[in-house]
Amino acid sequence: MLSIDDITASYGKALALQGVSLKVEEREFVGIIGGNRAGKSTLLRAISRLVPLKKGEIFWEDRPLSQWPAFRVPALGIAHVPEGRQVFPKMTVEENLILGAVLPRGRAQRAAGFEMVYNLFPRLKERKDQLAGTLSGGEQQMLAIGRGLMLQPRLLMLDEPSLGLAPVLVDETYDRVRRIRGLGVSVLLVEQNILMALGSIDRGYVIENGRIVLSGSADELSRNPEIKAAYLGL
Repeated sequence: MLSIDDITASYGKALALQGVSLKVEEREFVGIIGGNRAGKSTLLRAISRLVPLKKGEIFWEDRPLSQWPAFRVPALGIAHVPEGRQVFPKMTVEENLILGAVLPRGRAQRAAGFEMVYNLFPRLKERKDQLAGTLSGGEQQMLAIGRGLMLQPRLLMLDEPSLGLAPVLVDETYDRVRRIRGLGVSVLLVEQNILMALGSIDRGYVIENGRIVLSGSADELSRNPEIKAAYLGL
C-alpha cells in the first residue's frame, strides 16, 4: 500500500530524515519507534506532504507522491492524526468530527462515520454538543482519532497517541486503535512508549537521528538486546 524509498528531508540545513525506506501493507499495523527528535514525526509529515523531500520517493499504491500538494493526500485515503491532538477548541465535538468528513470520500459515508466513531468512543457521543476545548486530554485524543476516521481512511497515521495521557487512558487508547485495525484500516504509528507499541504492532522500525537502524516483527524487536538496553531498561 505505502512504500517509502530512500527518502531524505530537512528543515533548512538540518537533516531530519536520511535514507529512510519502509513499507506498510494492506491491513497491517506498523510502528515507528524511537526517542525524542529521532525523526518520527517528520516521517509522517513527509508522507502527508507537509515536509518536502530532498531525495527519494514516497509511493501510494505505486503512485509517486512527491509532486502532490498536501491537500490532495487525504483524498487518497490517508488520515494523519498529529501529535498534540490539535482539536478545534471552540467548536463542538460533533463539529470537529464533521471537519474530518469534508472530502467526498468522507461526506458520502458521514452517517457511517459517526456510527463507527461513536461505537468506538461512546464518550464522544455523550459529549457531542460539548466544546472540544473543555474535554479532558484523553477525550481530546479520542476526538482527534475520531476526526481522522471520519475520512473513511485506508491508512490511519497516529503521531504519539499516548503523549500526556495517564496509564489507564493509554491502555484504553491502544485498545481502540487495535479495534480500528480490526475494521480493516492499516495503521502507521509513531510512538515513544516503546513497550506499549511493541505489544500492539505487527512490525516495527527503529529510527535514530533520522535513520532506520533496526526493523523486524514486534516479537523480534522485543527480544533484541539493543532494544532492551536502549528503550526498555532491561
